[in-house]
Amino acid sequence: MSGFDVLTRGDVLDSALRARDYLVSCGVPGALAAKDPRLWGRRAVDHSRLGWLDLPFASRGLLSQVNGLVSEARYSGLDHIVLIGVGAESLAAQAVMEAHAPALAAAGGPAGGTGPGARTTGELTVLDGGDTAALAFAMERLDRTLVVLASKAGVSLEGDAYRRIFAEAFRERGLSEREIAGRFLVITDHGSPLHDFARQCGYRIGLTDPYLPGHYGALSAYGLVPAVLAGADAERLLDEAASLVPSLSKDEDNPGLLLGAVIGGCAQQEPGGLARDKVLLREPGGPGALSAWISQLLAVGTGKRGRGVLAFEPSGGRGDFPDVHGVSVNPRSAAQDDSDTAVWAPLGAQFLLWEYATAVAGWLLGVNPFEAGSSVVQEAEDDAATLLRTASAGSLTEERPVYVEDGIEVHADFPWPAGAELQTVLGGLVASVPSDGYLSVMTYLSGDFSGRYLAPSLARASGRPVAYGPGPGYPHATGPVHKDGPGNGAFLIITGDPAPGDALAAHPVPGRPYSLAQLRLARALGELRALRERRLPVIRLHLRDPVEGAGRLTEAVRAVAGARRP
Repeated sequence: MSGFDVLTRGDVLDSALRARDYLVSCGVPGALAAKDPRLWGRRAVDHSRLGWLDLPFASRGLLSQVNGLVSEARYSGLDHIVLIGVGAESLAAQAVMEAHAPALAAAGGPAGGTGPGARTTGELTVLDGGDTAALAFAMERLDRTLVVLASKAGVSLEGDAYRRIFAEAFRERGLSEREIAGRFLVITDHGSPLHDFARQCGYRIGLTDPYLPGHYGALSAYGLVPAVLAGADAERLLDEAASLVPSLSKDEDNPGLLLGAVIGGCAQQEPGGLARDKVLLREPGGPGALSAWISQLLAVGTGKRGRGVLAFEPSGGRGDFPDVHGVSVNPRSAAQDDSDTAVWAPLGAQFLLWEYATAVAGWLLGVNPFEAGSSVVQEAEDDAATLLRTASAGSLTEERPVYVEDGIEVHADFPWPAGAELQTVLGGLVASVPSDGYLSVMTYLSGDFSGRYLAPSLARASGRPVAYGPGPGYPHATGPVHKDGPGNGAFLIITGDPAPGDALAAHPVPGRPYSLAQLRLARALGELRALRERRLPVIRLHLRDPVEGAGRLTEAVRAVAGARRP
């Protein structure tokens, strides 16, 4: 696809056109294209925070540097890229790799040679702290692995743990400290704590603009470098984004302006009406990394001051909620697509289009879209770090369950009546979802069990949308809209003991007094505390046997949906 277009219909079109006319009358398209920070107040936004508009051109200089690194890596036989990053830092690279997968497959898959003539294709494994299965996959490819550690700030808990695990594994393979340093590449902001740390370790470093908002970095080194190392065509990606740029200064035929008007205009509550501040994202092949990236962009860009747009994936139900509008990303046919809005663009243009639209939507909602919401994210991580400092070789100190049924522990900050069943507990949570709210499922488990299996039944039971994702990546990426947004969510957090045979989860992190399983649990408990402090409805279910417990939990959720079905 070479072009781009935004098509909207029905009452969503009416809201969008009114919002677009207002944006044009206020001079927003021209001011944004000129990178005028006064759009958000004299001191609210620095000019440098709008540098993402230049990335389709500015990032081209990055490619020549990365191409040299790719050649060096392939010559050394390193064609498996492990990306360690949570949230925006990993989602953009994953989306790039998904979009380029067919081309990479046609090129012959992962590189096999080690000499100058070796093919440039590779593979990317993302580690975000959730699933040890991905770590096991990477460990099987250790001899051909280059580790990319990406973070705008310091070393995250997951980054520290995985870095230590890989360094120790390389050491056990007989690599010298210098050779180990050569297996790491750090992408971070100039002058960040991670920058200083990487220099001390002797790692290769790729620096980015410290003023660039992290959620606006898809076309920066964060999104491009890991994907290029894995074989993606970043030059084509930048060409796609650059082709969109001329239209972004226009009052008419500006797809970014229209999409922003759709998102922001619908999210504004009109007199006597209901704000449509929830977006159902659809992709032709099912939910992918692009949808996850869009969700975090909207969450971080708009989730503040009691406002925000929540994006979620189809739960399997009808999804015809009055405060939700559907957005299809690159649908195969306009005639067959029944979403309120459809967005067609190649991936590079999709990145820039949604970034521009989020800026416009933020302006309409009266929020600064370039604030990263780092305090919200950091709060849960700091709580997790505090818990881990008290961890010992035995177990992580935590609250006692108020109720246990068939190996499923119920953790809540209020007592349950004697004789209560798991179905009652879940029914109580479902009933706590506000009429204009949603339910969010966060899973901190290793394996393929996720909120996707529970979402259809929970949506039927609650009559409300259900968002879901694995922790800590999902709450890290979307935390601002949950915690600083409208405040109308209810939350189900699912944790579990390590599955039988999951040696990596139980193995201590080198140099730390805790294991990956304890780290994952601490992350969940930190998130739980953050939600409770905001007095949001939340319960945690802990599966003592994650395999059997997942089956019992699924049955209980279906029973709740059946009992509440009209």
